[in-house]
Amino acid sequence: MPMDGSLKLENQLCFAVYALSREITKMYRPFLEDLGLTYTQYLVMLCLWEEDGLTLKQVGTLLNLDSGTLTPVLKKMEKDGVIRRQRALYDERILVLRLTEDGAQLVDRAAEIPAKMRCRIPLSEERMASLREELKDILLSMREPEASGEKVTFKQ
Repeated sequence: MPMDGSLKLENQLCFAVYALSREITKMYRPFLEDLGLTYTQYLVMLCLWEEDGLTLKQVGTLLNLDSGTLTPVLKKMEKDGVIRRQRALYDERILVLRLTEDGAQLVDRAAEIPAKMRCRIPLSEERMASLREELKDILLSMREPEASGEKVTFKQ
């Protein structure tokens, strides 16, 4: 093993981010179970509550997920009656995602989740906002917009 400790698990940024992500996702679980959603489904709903009628590609870009990952999630959401998947009239290759009435109504029940989560994460509002911005900056700096032809921006 290298003497500098570079291969120690505790020194890996990737593991710290991975472990934190898993813990936060686990904290969401009881709140999302009440809504009948998984964490990934919740992220899709956040996108559509903000702007209904996004395309599959737009949601994939916002969530950093490919269509192969999203498609089974969306099929389940459609089966559960919270979204509709429709082909765009102007181009049948484009899949448009729309909230159903049931999906739109879930927003009222989901509105309390961010406050509940803030209470469970031991950080001040300022520190949480600072960390979120730093993580966004790191993510944006790691992406190569030229490769995908699209630049992802986070909404403020």
